[in-house]
Amino acid sequence: MIRVLLADDEAMIRAGVRAILSADPDVEVVAEAGDGREAVDLSLRHRPDVALLDIRMPRLDGLGAAEELRTAAPGTAVAILTTFSEDAYIARALGSGATGFLLKSGDPHELLAGVRAVSQGAAFLSPVIARRVIAQLGTGRLSRSAEATDRLQPLTAREREVVSLVGTGLSNAEIAAELFVVEGTVKAHVSTVLARLGLKNRVQLAILAYEAGLVGRGEE
Repeated sequence: MIRVLLADDEAMIRAGVRAILSADPDVEVVAEAGDGREAVDLSLRHRPDVALLDIRMPRLDGLGAAEELRTAAPGTAVAILTTFSEDAYIARALGSGATGFLLKSGDPHELLAGVRAVSQGAAFLSPVIARRVIAQLGTGRLSRSAEATDRLQPLTAREREVVSLVGTGLSNAEIAAELFVVEGTVKAHVSTVLARLGLKNRVQLAILAYEAGLVGRGEE
Protein backbone atom coordinates (compact mmCIF):
# COMPACT_ATOMS: atom_id res chain seq x y z
CA MET A 1 0.00 0.00 0.00
CA ILE A 2 1.33 3.44 -0.99
CA ARG A 3 0.51 5.97 1.74
CA VAL A 4 0.08 9.52 0.42
CA LEU A 5 -0.17 12.93 2.02
CA LEU A 6 -2.01 15.42 -0.20
CA ALA A 7 -1.44 19.16 0.19
CA ASP A 8 -3.23 21.92 -1.75
CA ASP A 9 -4.81 25.13 -0.54
CA GLU A 10 -7.86 24.60 -2.77
CA ALA A 11 -10.37 22.14 -1.32
CA MET A 12 -11.84 21.38 -4.75
CA ILE A 13 -8.42 20.41 -6.12
CA ARG A 14 -7.76 18.20 -3.09
CA ALA A 15 -11.11 16.49 -3.56
CA GLY A 16 -10.41 15.80 -7.23
CA VAL A 17 -6.90 14.48 -6.66
CA ARG A 18 -8.07 12.39 -3.69
CA ALA A 19 -10.79 10.82 -5.86
CA ILE A 20 -8.22 9.86 -8.50
CA LEU A 21 -5.81 8.39 -5.95
CA SER A 22 -8.56 6.55 -4.08
CA ALA A 23 -9.58 4.77 -7.29
CA ASP A 24 -6.35 2.77 -7.03
CA PRO A 25 -6.66 0.03 -4.37
CA ASP A 26 -2.91 0.23 -3.77
CA VAL A 27 -3.00 3.92 -2.81
CA GLU A 28 -4.27 5.39 0.47
CA VAL A 29 -4.52 9.11 1.25
CA VAL A 30 -3.55 9.19 4.94
CA ALA A 31 -3.67 12.97 5.48
CA GLU A 32 -4.56 16.25 3.78
CA ALA A 33 -3.13 19.72 4.29
CA GLY A 34 -4.17 23.19 3.16
CA ASP A 35 -0.72 24.79 3.31
CA GLY A 36 2.94 23.85 3.21
CA ARG A 37 3.62 24.21 6.92
CA GLU A 38 0.73 21.89 7.77
CA ALA A 39 1.99 19.48 5.08
CA VAL A 40 5.39 19.23 6.77
CA ASP A 41 3.85 18.77 10.22
CA LEU A 42 1.46 16.06 9.01
CA SER A 43 4.22 14.31 7.08
CA LEU A 44 6.33 14.09 10.23
CA ARG A 45 3.32 12.72 12.11
CA HIS A 46 2.09 10.19 9.52
CA ARG A 47 5.35 9.39 7.68
CA PRO A 48 3.67 8.83 4.29
CA ASP A 49 5.49 7.14 1.43
CA VAL A 50 4.71 10.10 -0.83
CA ALA A 51 3.94 13.76 -0.12
CA LEU A 52 2.01 15.22 -3.06
CA LEU A 53 2.43 18.99 -2.77
CA ASP A 54 0.89 21.90 -4.64
CA ILE A 55 3.65 24.23 -5.78
CA ARG A 56 1.81 27.37 -4.56
CA MET A 57 0.50 27.33 -1.00
CA PRO A 58 0.27 29.86 1.86
CA ARG A 59 2.70 29.99 4.81
CA LEU A 60 5.13 27.67 3.03
CA ASP A 61 5.02 26.76 -0.66
CA GLY A 62 5.45 23.25 -2.01
CA LEU A 63 9.12 23.75 -2.84
CA GLY A 64 9.92 25.03 0.62
CA ALA A 65 8.04 22.09 2.11
CA ALA A 66 9.97 19.70 -0.13
CA GLU A 67 13.27 21.18 1.02
CA GLU A 68 12.32 20.70 4.68
CA LEU A 69 11.09 17.15 4.13
CA ARG A 70 14.32 16.21 2.36
CA THR A 71 16.16 16.46 5.69
CA ALA A 72 13.34 16.00 8.24
CA ALA A 73 11.64 13.00 6.56
CA PRO A 74 14.04 11.45 4.02
CA GLY A 75 11.85 8.35 3.82
CA THR A 76 9.03 10.38 2.27
CA ALA A 77 9.28 10.93 -1.48
CA VAL A 78 7.97 14.27 -2.74
CA ALA A 79 5.99 14.91 -5.91
CA ILE A 80 5.09 18.47 -6.91
CA LEU A 81 1.76 19.43 -8.49
CA THR A 82 2.07 22.29 -10.96
CA THR A 83 0.31 24.03 -13.85
CA PHE A 84 1.29 25.01 -17.38
CA SER A 85 2.10 28.59 -16.31
CA GLU A 86 4.76 27.80 -13.71
CA ASP A 87 7.85 26.99 -15.80
CA ALA A 88 9.84 29.53 -13.78
CA TYR A 89 9.63 27.21 -10.79
CA ILE A 90 11.21 24.23 -12.54
CA ALA A 91 14.84 25.19 -11.91
CA ARG A 92 14.22 25.72 -8.20
CA ALA A 93 12.10 22.59 -8.04
CA LEU A 94 14.96 20.45 -9.35
CA GLY A 95 17.00 21.38 -6.29
CA SER A 96 14.20 21.18 -3.74
CA GLY A 97 14.36 17.46 -3.08
CA ALA A 98 11.27 16.62 -5.14
CA THR A 99 11.57 13.70 -7.54
CA GLY A 100 8.17 13.97 -9.23
CA PHE A 101 6.62 16.85 -11.18
CA LEU A 102 3.01 16.40 -12.23
CA LEU A 103 0.49 18.58 -14.04
CA LYS A 104 -2.81 19.24 -12.29
CA SER A 105 -4.47 19.16 -15.69
CA GLY A 106 -2.75 15.94 -16.74
CA ASP A 107 -4.24 12.52 -17.32
CA PRO A 108 -5.35 10.76 -14.10
CA HIS A 109 -3.32 7.71 -15.12
CA GLU A 110 -0.27 9.98 -15.29
CA LEU A 111 -0.88 11.14 -11.72
CA LEU A 112 -1.10 7.56 -10.47
CA ALA A 113 1.97 6.53 -12.46
CA GLY A 114 3.91 9.42 -10.96
CA VAL A 115 2.92 8.56 -7.40
CA ARG A 116 3.88 4.92 -7.95
CA ALA A 117 7.21 5.88 -9.53
CA VAL A 118 8.38 8.23 -6.79
CA SER A 119 7.22 5.80 -4.09
CA GLN A 120 9.62 3.25 -5.62
CA GLY A 121 12.54 5.67 -5.63
CA ALA A 122 12.30 6.63 -9.30
CA ALA A 123 12.12 10.13 -10.80
CA PHE A 124 8.98 11.09 -12.72
CA LEU A 125 8.31 14.16 -14.84
CA SER A 126 5.01 14.72 -16.58
CA PRO A 127 5.73 14.34 -20.32
CA VAL A 128 4.73 17.96 -20.93
CA ILE A 129 7.08 19.19 -18.20
CA ALA A 130 9.85 16.89 -19.45
CA ARG A 131 9.56 18.39 -22.94
CA ARG A 132 9.83 21.90 -21.50
CA VAL A 133 12.89 20.97 -19.45
CA ILE A 134 14.49 19.45 -22.54
CA ALA A 135 13.65 22.56 -24.56
CA GLN A 136 15.31 24.72 -21.91
CA LEU A 137 18.36 22.48 -22.08
CA GLY A 138 18.51 23.09 -25.83
CA THR A 139 20.26 26.46 -25.54
CA GLY A 140 23.97 25.86 -25.12
CA ARG A 141 23.49 22.10 -25.42
CA LEU A 142 26.94 21.41 -26.88
CA SER A 143 28.84 23.08 -24.05
CA ARG A 144 26.63 21.44 -21.44
CA SER A 145 27.02 18.08 -23.11
CA ALA A 146 30.80 18.33 -22.93
CA GLU A 147 30.65 19.44 -19.31
CA ALA A 148 28.25 16.62 -18.39
CA THR A 149 30.45 14.04 -20.11
CA ASP A 150 33.48 15.32 -18.19
CA ARG A 151 31.61 15.11 -14.88
CA LEU A 152 30.80 11.47 -15.51
CA GLN A 153 34.38 10.48 -16.42
CA PRO A 154 35.39 9.45 -12.87
CA LEU A 155 32.50 6.97 -12.65
CA THR A 156 33.00 3.26 -13.18
CA ALA A 157 31.38 1.51 -16.12
CA ARG A 158 28.73 0.01 -13.82
CA GLU A 159 28.00 3.40 -12.23
CA ARG A 160 27.56 4.95 -15.67
CA GLU A 161 25.20 2.11 -16.55
CA VAL A 162 23.15 2.83 -13.42
CA VAL A 163 23.10 6.56 -14.26
CA SER A 164 21.82 5.75 -17.74
CA LEU A 165 18.99 3.65 -16.32
CA VAL A 166 18.10 6.32 -13.76
CA GLY A 167 17.87 8.68 -16.72
CA THR A 168 15.19 6.49 -18.29
CA GLY A 169 13.08 6.84 -15.13
CA LEU A 170 13.52 3.33 -13.73
CA SER A 171 13.24 2.67 -10.00
CA ASN A 172 15.99 0.95 -8.01
CA ALA A 173 14.07 -2.33 -8.17
CA GLU A 174 13.67 -2.08 -11.94
CA ILE A 175 17.34 -1.23 -12.40
CA ALA A 176 18.30 -4.19 -10.22
CA ALA A 177 16.21 -6.50 -12.39
CA GLU A 178 17.78 -5.05 -15.55
CA LEU A 179 21.32 -5.53 -14.26
CA PHE A 180 20.68 -8.83 -12.44
CA VAL A 181 21.84 -7.50 -9.08
CA VAL A 182 20.10 -6.98 -5.73
CA GLU A 183 18.23 -3.72 -5.12
CA GLY A 184 20.57 -2.76 -2.27
CA THR A 185 23.51 -2.72 -4.68
CA VAL A 186 21.71 -0.29 -6.97
CA LYS A 187 20.76 1.93 -4.04
CA ALA A 188 24.41 2.02 -2.96
CA HIS A 189 25.53 2.93 -6.49
CA VAL A 190 22.98 5.75 -6.74
CA SER A 191 23.94 7.17 -3.33
CA THR A 192 27.65 7.03 -4.22
CA VAL A 193 27.12 8.71 -7.58
CA LEU A 194 24.94 11.49 -6.14
CA ALA A 195 27.56 12.23 -3.49
CA ARG A 196 30.47 12.09 -5.94
CA LEU A 197 28.78 14.39 -8.44
CA GLY A 198 27.38 16.78 -5.84
CA LEU A 199 23.76 16.21 -6.90
CA LYS A 200 20.75 16.39 -4.61
CA ASN A 201 18.32 13.94 -6.18
CA ARG A 202 17.54 11.52 -9.00
CA VAL A 203 15.92 14.18 -11.18
CA GLN A 204 19.19 16.12 -11.35
CA LEU A 205 21.00 12.86 -12.10
CA ALA A 206 18.51 12.01 -14.85
CA ILE A 207 19.04 15.42 -16.47
CA LEU A 208 22.82 14.98 -16.29
CA ALA A 209 22.44 11.58 -17.98
CA TYR A 210 20.42 13.27 -20.73
CA GLU A 211 22.96 16.05 -21.19
CA ALA A 212 25.81 13.53 -21.38
CA GLY A 213 23.98 11.59 -24.09
CA LEU A 214 23.42 8.48 -21.98
CA VAL A 215 19.69 8.63 -22.60
CA GLY A 216 18.10 8.68 -26.07
CA ARG A 217 16.63 12.07 -26.89
CA GLY A 218 14.02 10.78 -29.32
CA GLU A 219 12.00 13.26 -31.35
CA GLU A 220 12.77 16.92 -30.52
